[in-house]
Amino acid sequence: MKARQKRILLVVLGIAGVALASALIVTSLRGNLNYYFTPEKVVAGEAPADQRFRLGGMVRQGSLKRDGEGLGVEFVLTDYKKDVTVRYEGILPDLFKEQQAAVVKGELDATTGKFIAMEVLAKHDESYMPPEVTDSIDKSKLEEMEKNKPVNPMGKYTGESLK
Repeated sequence: MKARQKRILLVVLGIAGVALASALIVTSLRGNLNYYFTPEKVVAGEAPADQRFRLGGMVRQGSLKRDGEGLGVEFVLTDYKKDVTVRYEGILPDLFKEQQAAVVKGELDATTGKFIAMEVLAKHDESYMPPEVTDSIDKSKLEEMEKNKPVNPMGKYTGESLK
């Protein structure tokens, strides 16, 4: 084999090796990605029914129900627009409570519409809220404010609330 043929073979093998390594990396990353969804997106059907993802929101007041026996709990996560019922078998974090932010990881049960959580994460201090949850809640509040803008009798926005 001539020197030129050896160089060509080496380049071809190098390109094939890089392509194989890239394919392996992409395949392994795809299996470990956990997408984040809000309750509104889950109810709208944007979340995959056959794949793990994270769901974040606030735990609705009065929604926490514990099984009589065992470690099973159900609660509702909300973004103040839509609600999703979450089922979890296990010990909840110490900081988990109603009207606090939580993120759960698991899958959506297509038959019941409930989110089956495998992991529950609660906020870790009084001021922390996951950025995705904060953005979702802020967006919900802004949309609610837009709906309730005051209008003067001529039908034009005044920018001030009528009292």
